[in-house]
Amino acid sequence: MSDADANRETMISSELLYDGRVVHLYLETMLLPNGETAKREVVRHPGAVAIVPFDADGNVILVRQYRLPAKQMLLEIPAGTLEPGEDPLACAIRELQEEIGYKPGTIDKIGGIYTAPGYTTEFIHLYMASDLTESKLAQDADEFIEVVRVSLDEAIRMIHSAEIADGKSVSGLLLAKALRA
Repeated sequence: MSDADANRETMISSELLYDGRVVHLYLETMLLPNGETAKREVVRHPGAVAIVPFDADGNVILVRQYRLPAKQMLLEIPAGTLEPGEDPLACAIRELQEEIGYKPGTIDKIGGIYTAPGYTTEFIHLYMASDLTESKLAQDADEFIEVVRVSLDEAIRMIHSAEIADGKSVSGLLLAKALRA
């Protein structure tokens, strides 16, 4: 048995505390490797996608929107939540059309991240897109988005100055920079 297996926790019970539209909160009782038990609060999330789109001039297209938990406007790469059973690639293409009004001619998966594995199952699939053509889909009724274009170097500078502080955006932009180097 490997050390990883020896340190694995086993679920004893799971109780649904809140059943929301996007997130579901569970209280899970776990059997620990030492034989003790512990309670874990787990937010189950269907997962998401985030895309680093490049326009014909090589600029990154970002979105600025108000984020209630952060209590501020954030500058982010386009992103969205997966519908039940939805293919992440199809979701990425749809989100680009909804948020920035473009369909990608080229789109590649560049990685993925767990947003906060200490308490949520959310995994974000990261993509890079280019060869964009106009193709606007209606935005979600509760989204108010400003589209912002900056060079990739400027976006990286904005990460270092904390003007871009959203985890998925930091990860996606740094991966894109490494891949385009």
